[in-house]
Amino acid sequence: MFGAGQIFTMMFVMLGPLKLLGPFAAQTRELEDAQIRRIALTVFAIALAAAVGGCFVGRQLLTAWAVSTPALVLAAAIVLFLVALRIVLEQYQPARPPAEPLPPEAAAAAMRLVFPLVLTPYGIATLIALIASSETARETWLIFAMLTGVMLLNLGAMLLARKVMHGTLLLVLYVLGAVLGVLQVALAVQMIVRQLAILGLIDVPG
Repeated sequence: MFGAGQIFTMMFVMLGPLKLLGPFAAQTRELEDAQIRRIALTVFAIALAAAVGGCFVGRQLLTAWAVSTPALVLAAAIVLFLVALRIVLEQYQPARPPAEPLPPEAAAAAMRLVFPLVLTPYGIATLIALIASSETARETWLIFAMLTGVMLLNLGAMLLARKVMHGTLLLVLYVLGAVLGVLQVALAVQMIVRQLAILGLIDVPG
């Protein structure tokens, strides 16, 4: 359905580190560096294993429930649209209280971060759709390689979160986050239009 560049971009936007940096830095503010490293590595391992396992389970359920791949991508796009719209409009809402610090135990802290902060519902749904629509083993392995790359970026972001979440770089990240928020809304709309056309529900001019 998509080219390699589009697939990586979608994974980066839906499952990547930009949405993770701020919450991770805020919730680990009271922890030692060694605890942060353990949590980051645990999050990486759990998220990657859950994403890969979820792809295979999800592909089997698609067949068992007779759900088409375009219908799954459409559902993911609707969720992405709602979440992205909330992010864009959040700047007009009153400031929220700071998030509670993570517990020092790596497993307990990781579970609070993996779902749904790292593995977003719309990201997993899109990933399942990509795996279900891959026609060769090479395509499947390429998707998993990209997924691993994005999870490695998440790991690096968690390890560097305290160092980057201040000063000029913090301002750059805020601006980038605002831009990506709007682009996520546009991406969701594009995905919805494309899947409606694939399902034959609308006619999109060439």
